Amino acid sequence: MVLLHVLFEHASGYALFAVKEVEEIGMLLPQVEESVLSIGKFNSMVSLAAFFPFKSAQAALENMNAISEGLVHADLKLFLETNLPRSGKKKAVLGVSDAKIGAALQEEFGISIQTGGVVAEIGRGVRLHFHSLVKGLTAHAASKAQLGLGHSYSRAKVKFNVNRADNMIIQSIALLDQLDKDINTFSMRVREWYGYHFPELIKIVSENSMYCRLAQLIGNRKELTEESLESLEEVVMDNAKAQAILDASRSSMGMDISPIDLINIERFSNRVVSLAAYRLELQEYLRSKMSQVAPNLAALIGEVVGARLISHAGSLTNLAKYPASTVQILGAEKALFRALKTRGNTPKYGLIFHSTFIGRAAAKNKGRISRYLANKCTIASRIDCFSEIPTSVFGDKLREQVEERLSFYETGEVPRKNVEVMKEAVKEVSSMVDNEKIVKKKKRKQVAEETEVQAEEIPAAENGAGETPSKKKKKRKAEEAEDAVVTDNRDEETDTPAKKKKKKTESVDTEPAEETAEIAVSEKKKKKKKKENAD
Repeated sequence: MVLLHVLFEHASGYALFAVKEVEEIGMLLPQVEESVLSIGKFNSMVSLAAFFPFKSAQAALENMNAISEGLVHADLKLFLETNLPRSGKKKAVLGVSDAKIGAALQEEFGISIQTGGVVAEIGRGVRLHFHSLVKGLTAHAASKAQLGLGHSYSRAKVKFNVNRADNMIIQSIALLDQLDKDINTFSMRVREWYGYHFPELIKIVSENSMYCRLAQLIGNRKELTEESLESLEEVVMDNAKAQAILDASRSSMGMDISPIDLINIERFSNRVVSLAAYRLELQEYLRSKMSQVAPNLAALIGEVVGARLISHAGSLTNLAKYPASTVQILGAEKALFRALKTRGNTPKYGLIFHSTFIGRAAAKNKGRISRYLANKCTIASRIDCFSEIPTSVFGDKLREQVEERLSFYETGEVPRKNVEVMKEAVKEVSSMVDNEKIVKKKKRKQVAEETEVQAEEIPAAENGAGETPSKKKKKRKAEEAEDAVVTDNRDEETDTPAKKKKKKTESVDTEPAEETAEIAVSEKKKKKKKKENAD
């Protein structure tokens, strides 16, 4: 005979249900699925053995965090130890919905655990009729507890997310790519729209953002004069181009345009210019975030390419776990699977192709340098992920190694060994850490001194605000008097050496007189002792 107990974790507490006639229920699984829906039939199969309510919302959150991680909380351990029968003729089996927590319970108590099958159906029924099975618990209170625990659990997950700094990089690089596409599309629209009025400007100015600024500045080409030449030079940064724009506006073959159309073109070009300015700000933000999160990877391969690698991997931790062969073709998955399917040549590089190193290498060395660069990228990402002190020293050294490898492929000059380079980097980092410690000590001393000064000033202020300036004046006067005495003594030492000699002779004369007085006293004491001995 088997005695099955089912553990159910609810937002209000732990519940242990005893299941009757387990063997028959297991044989008639379709009938069990039907009887789960009606509370009367389900009560005949399942009865509440014990219930342990959580004391507070914090205790409920701690227990749910432990269950989600597959750990046995102290409350759950105490509940099962007191309520789970483990001795008797019937073999005790505990049914659990999650296999992860089931393995932890089996290791903790040494009992047989059952998951799936009948346990899953009974768990479904318990979840449906939980408020009816537990006395004193209403459906409204149960749903309220579930809602509160769900909010607190989600809030804790978001708050203590390990990859929250990586998420900012992932979102910013995605937005940067989207902005590039949008700015290009909008700029082409401005070119086409304003080209009806001033078609010659497209040939003179090829850059998108500059064209939009000029369209915003010029407006109606017929209004351009010699006075507007300086403002054109400020935008174009070239005197010849500004003069060419002025000449082309006088002999342009474009059609006339109404003021309303010009207003709309100017508004749209203004939006494009503001988007381009925001893109520059976003790129600066990405650079600062990469210097904080992954400084070595940014120093090695650049901020944009490094951010794309982190975004494609999902997080810096995932990127650090990848081997160098995976990092090498990261972003070229379609080409890889196509090559494997057609039995063709596999791709040599993925996202790292956008780095400057592969573009500088010769065609025959592109595969070699991409493999070498991917190796260094994995080292840099692991240092960034697992080091406590964020420094770009290792990234700079790894970049030097890639440069040396490029020159080795071109000239044949033998590069340094990796061990030597890493030793140099470790020395630099240790010296930086020592300097930081010294700076921190100095700051602590300054803070301690400031707090002491503040502590001295507080009681003085309590005694009376009028007393403190008078005391300060007295101290200043005393210090000035001491300084004056010191200066007088120095003057005396320099001006009157004869007085010093007199003082010395007087002290020499007084010393022998004192010695003779001491000798006379000692002789009198000796005479007294002799008389006492004679008596």
